[in-house]
This record gives sequence, structure tokens and C-alpha cells, in this order.
Amino acid sequence: MTTAAKNRLIVALDMPTIEEARRLIATLGDSVTFYKVGLELLFAGGLDLAQALKADGKHVFLDMKFLDIGNTVERAVANVTELGLDMLTVHGHDLKTMRAAVSGRGDSKLKLLAVTVLTNLTADDLAEQGTSLAPADLVLRRALLAQEAGFDGVIASGQEAARIREATGPDFLIVTPGIRLTGSSTDDQQRITTPDNAIRAGASHLVVGRPITQADAPRLAAETFCNHIREAQASI
Repeated sequence: MTTAAKNRLIVALDMPTIEEARRLIATLGDSVTFYKVGLELLFAGGLDLAQALKADGKHVFLDMKFLDIGNTVERAVANVTELGLDMLTVHGHDLKTMRAAVSGRGDSKLKLLAVTVLTNLTADDLAEQGTSLAPADLVLRRALLAQEAGFDGVIASGQEAARIREATGPDFLIVTPGIRLTGSSTDDQQRITTPDNAIRAGASHLVVGRPITQADAPRLAAETFCNHIREAQASI
């Protein structure tokens, strides 16, 4: 069964205060069912908000990007499972870290997503980190490691989604940030794509922040993204 369009849209609550987040959530109403809570909001009461959203029947993606020694990652993930949220990110740099996360997740329903290469990074940025691989090649390599480790999916740009989908099969989650409508500002993102192209390339979910949260009419903006997703689904 095809996932409903609005369940594939994740709105990123990347804002500094709970008050701003709550106002946006109220404005979006039933047009949005899935939210991302990341580091910026986390330290302003974001965990309480995440649990309140779950209590209201929403889906919640906790964007923590864990990366530490295995024992720490395992115990941190185990603690996250107690929150009853839907998705969690871990940096997908190596099997040791990801297998620790899988162990910490245990038999809970928490979906683990590996961060492959952040969508604001270019080949020059990766060279500074010591890798000569092109972003697309490194993303694919890390996606395959994540699948081997037992992860449910990855965070990757829409530009890499098609290769990941071909390599990992139909059930692997591909959660795609860096989504922009044609002609809109790219902000600080580098490897961007449109919602239509991302869905057709195999993305399972789209993460959208500023194009919705900073729009003059956020609800209309969210509905526009859902319409693009719906049209792309119909064309596949």
C-alpha cells in the first residue's frame, strides 16, 4: 500500500524556542503528521515537545546524529527507546558504531537511520575530512554499511536516492533533506533536489524545514509539498 503523501513529509522544527515550535505546529494543524526535533530545539525542551507530539498522535523523528564509542552509543539508543519515538539518527561512519546502536535499540519499534553525508557538504569539504571519494560514492558506501549493520535506512540527499534504492531494495528507508521547490532559495544546502525528483528517485520521506517554517503561509507551503509528493507518487 502506498504511504499517504502527508505521512512522507517530515517538517523540521529547527528553531530556537519551544514557543515558536508550538505556534508553528498549531498553524500547520492536521496538514502535517510527522515532525523532526533536532539539536537546536533539543536543548530548549525539545524532548518534552517530542513526547507531547507523540501523545497528540504525531510521528516524531529525533535527529541526534549520535557518534561515540560503541558502549556509549548503545546505552544512549537504549534510553531513546524509552521515549516511544519513531526515528533516530546515528552517524553512519562505521559498522562498530551502528551495530552498537542496533544492540541498544533491541526489540523496540524505533527506526534507526544512518547519516551518510550531510547535504551541505561538497567534495572539497570531504577532502578536508581526509576522503577522496565523491559525495555520491561515499553516500552509497555508507548506505550499504548501514544495511549490513541492521539499520532501517539512511539520511541522504535526493541526488543519491536512486543509487541507494537500486542497491538496497524496496524496503530500506531513504529520508531526504535538502528539498527545495524549483526556483526557491537553496539557503546553505549544496546537494538539493525537488520533492518530485526525490520521490521518483526512491526517497521514502522528505525532510523540509525553512521552506515551510519560514514561509509567509506555512500551512499552504506544507500542503504544496504534499501535493508534489502525491503527484510524484501517481507518476511512478
